[in-house]
Amino acid sequence: MSVSDKELGRDSTLLYILSMHFIFCLLTHFCVCFFLQSDYHFEYTDCDVLGSRWRVAVPNKPDTCTGLPDPVKGTQCTFSCSEGEFLDMRSQECQKCSGGTYSLGTGVAFDEWDSMPAGFISHGMNMNIADIYTNCSNSTWIPKGDYIASNIDECTSTLSYAVSLKKAGTVSFEYFYPDNTIFFEFYVQNDQCESTDSEGRWMRTSEKDWTPHNLKLNRGNNVLYWRTTSFALVGSAVKPVLLRNIAISGVAYTSECFHCKPGTYSAKPGSAHCTPCPADSYSNKGATVCQQCEVDKYAEAGSGSCKRRPACTTSDYFYTHTPCDSKGQTQLMYKWIEPKICSEIVEGTVDNSTGGAVKLPASGQMETCPPCNPGFSVTNTSGCEPCPHGSYSNGTACAECPVGTEPVVGFEYKWWNKMPDNMRSSVYSRDNSYSGLKRWEVAGEYIYTTQGDLDSDYMMLSLTVPGYRLPHSVAKDDERSELSRISFVFETQCTADCTLYFMAGYSERTNDMVEHWSGTTRKQSYSYLVKSNSTVSFTWGFQRTQAYSEVRQYSSDFAKMYTVQITNVVGGVASQCRHCALGSGSASECVPCPPAHYMVNGTGVCKSCPPNTFIRADQTVGEAACIHCGPNTHSNKAHSACVSDCRLDLQSTGGGEVLQYDFTPLANITSFQSSPRFTSKGLRYYHQFRVGLCGEEGREVAVCVDNVTESRKEVRGYACQSTVVPSEVRGQSVVSSQPFTIGDTLIGKRSSFTPWCIPLKYETTQACKKGRTTTIRLRCDPTVAGKDQITLPSKCSEGTCDGCSFHFLWRSLYACPLCTESHYREIVSACIQGIQRTTYVWQQPLQCTGGVSLPAQTVSACVTLDFWLKVGVSTGTVAAILLISISCYFWKRTRKLEYKYSKLMMTAGDKECELPAADSCAIMEGEDAEDDLIYLTKKSFFTKIKSFSRERSSDGFDSVPLKSSSGLEMEMS
Repeated sequence: MSVSDKELGRDSTLLYILSMHFIFCLLTHFCVCFFLQSDYHFEYTDCDVLGSRWRVAVPNKPDTCTGLPDPVKGTQCTFSCSEGEFLDMRSQECQKCSGGTYSLGTGVAFDEWDSMPAGFISHGMNMNIADIYTNCSNSTWIPKGDYIASNIDECTSTLSYAVSLKKAGTVSFEYFYPDNTIFFEFYVQNDQCESTDSEGRWMRTSEKDWTPHNLKLNRGNNVLYWRTTSFALVGSAVKPVLLRNIAISGVAYTSECFHCKPGTYSAKPGSAHCTPCPADSYSNKGATVCQQCEVDKYAEAGSGSCKRRPACTTSDYFYTHTPCDSKGQTQLMYKWIEPKICSEIVEGTVDNSTGGAVKLPASGQMETCPPCNPGFSVTNTSGCEPCPHGSYSNGTACAECPVGTEPVVGFEYKWWNKMPDNMRSSVYSRDNSYSGLKRWEVAGEYIYTTQGDLDSDYMMLSLTVPGYRLPHSVAKDDERSELSRISFVFETQCTADCTLYFMAGYSERTNDMVEHWSGTTRKQSYSYLVKSNSTVSFTWGFQRTQAYSEVRQYSSDFAKMYTVQITNVVGGVASQCRHCALGSGSASECVPCPPAHYMVNGTGVCKSCPPNTFIRADQTVGEAACIHCGPNTHSNKAHSACVSDCRLDLQSTGGGEVLQYDFTPLANITSFQSSPRFTSKGLRYYHQFRVGLCGEEGREVAVCVDNVTESRKEVRGYACQSTVVPSEVRGQSVVSSQPFTIGDTLIGKRSSFTPWCIPLKYETTQACKKGRTTTIRLRCDPTVAGKDQITLPSKCSEGTCDGCSFHFLWRSLYACPLCTESHYREIVSACIQGIQRTTYVWQQPLQCTGGVSLPAQTVSACVTLDFWLKVGVSTGTVAAILLISISCYFWKRTRKLEYKYSKLMMTAGDKECELPAADSCAIMEGEDAEDDLIYLTKKSFFTKIKSFSRERSSDGFDSVPLKSSSGLEMEMS
């Protein structure tokens, strides 16, 4: 019994031990030889340094060593067999495989997955360190017959296979990876546990077909790993990763041939592979020929059995229009869905009055063909051909564009009498097999989906264009994001959970889903902006239901496409011509209008736009093409967008001074995350936002990427969002997926109390008919000295409540106005030793940043308190002396009056009732001078003081010296 290739991954050390043990038994004559050939098999020992080896017999039952053949010298280690051959271990020669079997020669293949093949190991593990209680033991890869499927939960599932190669070889397999919510990687480890490079190990997503993958393997031991980890962020079911047709080359030999699996055959000996059976035939395992099905039965290609044909129903045919004939007429016709599996003669319960199989309806009447699509003209054979370059048509005849105009090129399909040359239809079935069968049929005014084999099949419609080029009249500018635009009008009608998908990308295999519509959808239009020349493939996929059933229950559900239009296509046709500005070199060569100019309707004249405006990308004709920039923004040099210099001047509250803001420190790209969120299985993830607040041309823009797959999809704008999962799930620093833009056009900066910026995204989605908007409010917060704080609304933890309007609060020191003289005050110190200091401090709380700086401390000369004290004392002394002098003067005057009054009273006492004489009742002329003389003639100042200080007499009168008429002094009491 020869060893299978699937046992070649066995540890070489074990083989060596067994062989040596067997030789030891022979040498010691311990064994008794009475073995049958079915009780043992042959294997080779490990190669020695000379490249030779021994062939030894190994018992099939362990611990048995009786009657085994003697070891013999084996073939050289470099020996190998060709494809279609196997190594006969008894004769040690290559033999051809018999019919019904195949061999890869120096390789092994695994194309049957009814059970886990020998050598393959699958296990699940929990990589989420935040959730240590999740049991992942059952999260393994599951064989499904023709392929093996990964897990769909949030555990990490690994499929591994170990193989020892005697020479360098390859591993190849096919995979289907439709869901980017699963991380899928494939890598190889050698003897030193060294893995393949980290970039090439991540598989690219595949939307519609199986994707082949090849990798070179080194000589020696190799362990192959397929690993998946899911994170379900949305409510839809996760689609598993599928593997099939794993082949490994580079093994030393294969000691047996493999039987062809059911549904395949190999007719000739020495086959390297098996051929699938054609439709309506079948085969069993190891067949050399396919058997034809009976008349009342059918089989799909590659089937292992036949099925009974059901009775034909109305769901088994569809209607279409024939191509226009030479008379310009078409006819409504009915056709069976291919391949036809129903029977028109079988009786059964169907939806008609007779209760039997339905017949194909008769063809309709001849009708006039619809016109050609715009940009095409009718030929002599009633067909349609594109108009030559520089001409246009409305679907009838071509006409050249007049001088001063240029054709508006693209494709516009609104009449569906024939499938356009750059569109094709196909089917993608539940088992992820691709079929070239047409499932979208033309019907004159629309194209629609016909019935499929299963309700869960995807009806695919693809459009491919060579690339895009802006018209001559449109200036190229880095700020212009729209390169082309695809628009279509569609409708769906469903009785189940049908879904219409729209995808875009580089090719049908790499397209990413852009939008989808579930359930019945009324007739409506949708537009998608093309921003890169790498987006040249567009696909529509319609699925009636996700539930699998072999019985078609929703055949009446359909999707219709009425019009499809795409602009600026290289090699496109034109339905109209538009005026353009003419260059100076040629009278008919169109050139763009200068920056900030629009074209006057109906002429080739360019006119200047009003100041601070930009030109619309999709229309440069008419004054309406000039769009005013928002408040506190200005147009760039090319006048294709509005930008901000990160500065803002605002009038303060109450009409006071003008406050100036400088957001330049905030212009760098800033990243922040939402609060952690969790899937239904507890896997933690975040919504990461990146914002580029402002800046002139050439500024750095916010970029969000998808690094889950090799597609490396990225979006750019003022603000974008992506989904981030913890790095420990995948083992790299950043794990980002599902990026989209939430703001790519700056609308303006406004303020009531604090300034705010509003980037606006003019890209509509099914949920956001008016596009997404993002409002960023800046709040002055001097306490935020380190990293700025950006918070999301408390009621909307994802930054938005409706998915269309995003709001963020940005607290930063740099959101404060620039400091001015009004933001600080001065403090003057006391005069110390003739020096006085003036210090300036900020007003508290401080609500400004940058701007003017605090003035330096100033020093000035001053006069001290001692000097002023001396001046004050001196002045006080002088004032006191002066006051005393004045008091003495008035006291003297008062004494004189007293004297005169006393004298008058004495004279009045001598003669009562008589008036005094004139010389005694009044002051005589010259008396004052005489009295003055009396006082001037006193002897000294001390004598005066003495006289002033004399005490009054007992009668209360003072003694006053008087002068008699003789001039002698008298003392009067």
